[in-house]
Amino acid sequence: MRFYYLLFITLVISGITFAQEKGGWFPAGLNIKPFEANMLEPKAGFTFMPWVDRLRLDISTSRDFYKMVNGNTALSFGGDLFTYTRLRSESNFHFPVETIDYMFGINGGYKVVNESNEYGVRLRLSHISAHLVDGKYDSKIKNWSDGITPIVYSREFIELMPYYSYKGIRTYVGLTYLFHVTPTNIGKEIYQVGFDYNLSWMNTGIFVPFIAYDLKLSKINIYTGSNIFTAGIKFGKVFGDGLSVAYSYYSGRSVQGEYYNMFENYSTIGFNLDF
Repeated sequence: MRFYYLLFITLVISGITFAQEKGGWFPAGLNIKPFEANMLEPKAGFTFMPWVDRLRLDISTSRDFYKMVNGNTALSFGGDLFTYTRLRSESNFHFPVETIDYMFGINGGYKVVNESNEYGVRLRLSHISAHLVDGKYDSKIKNWSDGITPIVYSREFIELMPYYSYKGIRTYVGLTYLFHVTPTNIGKEIYQVGFDYNLSWMNTGIFVPFIAYDLKLSKINIYTGSNIFTAGIKFGKVFGDGLSVAYSYYSGRSVQGEYYNMFENYSTIGFNLDF
């Protein structure tokens, strides 16, 4: 926790120094727009798997506490509060919760906006914990179903995500370092690369199409890749708030902490309120 406080103080001091021209508390929108195909982004919506009775529900937010603007550069710091939940779909509109992951932390962002391009970096310091919930407990046999029992899953990490954007195509690379993690067979480093592309030249005035891809390399005994491809349409602001409807394909280790060592392969249809 001392590291959290040190980073927070550093951001505040940097902000006071930087904000010679313009600054403000709780600005509208985010300084760094969420990366479309990255799983750990603020989302408010749900995705469902058409061929299996499962859903994922995201109730999360990211908010910039303070933003400093100096010419074409902007510096911000803020916080993240995420939950991402796996549910099972049953009859009569029942959706038992199988597992839920919690994430919270602080972040800082810096970007430079030019006439033809934009580049910047986001830094996050966060905690994630995961838990099995009663929807995974079989009351008939008085035990957890599918042979899965609760484990302690917790990780504290620092994530660095630089990016470059040109004509609607934004590419990024990422490095995540887990300075504390349980179970201990999880590797300390996660490597990441991806892109998102808003096809603004196809903007109908009502919606705009987009595509995105993300690849993460993580280690559990050996390094393996997790892939996400997504394509959809967005109603609202092209680079701001709106409603997205998207198809996604996922292949790799489960994003749910309690299933961290399982490989999954599935397609989803999702709806999300964009920040």
